Amino acid sequence: MVDEQVRHDFERARQKALVHELLSIVRRQPNELIPYHEVRRRLSPERESYRGFQTVPIDNIVGSVDRFHDFDRAFLPRRGNTAGRWKNVDRAYYQDVRLPPIQLYKVGDVYWVKDGNHRVSVARERGVEFIDAEVIEGHVRVPLYASMSAFELLLQVEYAELLRLTDLDRLRPEHDIRPTALGRYDEMWDHILLHQEAMSDLRGALVSIPDAVTNWYDEIYLPIARVVRERKLLEHFPNRSEADVYLWVIANRLALEERDGLEIDPESSAALFADSVERESKLSAKIGRLPRIVRRRIRNATRPRLRPSGP
Repeated sequence: MVDEQVRHDFERARQKALVHELLSIVRRQPNELIPYHEVRRRLSPERESYRGFQTVPIDNIVGSVDRFHDFDRAFLPRRGNTAGRWKNVDRAYYQDVRLPPIQLYKVGDVYWVKDGNHRVSVARERGVEFIDAEVIEGHVRVPLYASMSAFELLLQVEYAELLRLTDLDRLRPEHDIRPTALGRYDEMWDHILLHQEAMSDLRGALVSIPDAVTNWYDEIYLPIARVVRERKLLEHFPNRSEADVYLWVIANRLALEERDGLEIDPESSAALFADSVERESKLSAKIGRLPRIVRRRIRNATRPRLRPSGP
């Protein structure tokens, strides 16, 4: 009788997983667990601590160390090869066998399973809200929540790493640097390191990271951000941020300096970028009612040499 019920439970869980998969395709929303290595590739926690045994909300478990392909975001089994262990865990519930605590890594308010993926899956399927776990916590400066999408969470992880490297949240607590794509914080860190090198060459002595960070923010990032606000550039890019435009401006600035052999200050480079965007916008408005093929030919013939590299 128990074996039959266990088999039925697993088949029901697999059917739910299939429905979730179909819905994710229709809605174009990811349905995967977040791999822990994707977090650690982007983040070095400032410190780790052993938290011992705790009772953890199951809904806050968002990923896995090594079984992220076997379960979906709701920890439903995606593969038939999980059946044996899944059924054994389910059978233990029916037989009132106490299972050992799972092992979790915690970052922010979310968790990744180091050991016990099948126990999490069965417990969620049974409606269990909390589970006993042995926890190791990595400490970061920004909040992470289970309600975040995988993209939002990884973007926040990259932001935490920038803060760890730069102390920008302490040096310039009023900052608001929020790019909208993964990998952009790494680009900014590269800019800061290059700025540190240039400052050191100019002064004839090694400039510290804090000095380089504050000078980069005050003398490069902020002047560009002010132009973005004054020229209302984000009206042309409603789904982007000041940080995105900063990166496009820097890319175009480097291209212009290489082409012309002249150094351009950050504010002027931002103004040139804004001029280009406004010309492009006016051109688009003028030809907006023409047939598509005509619009394309006109744009190709009249496109300004300096234009946004991002969108």
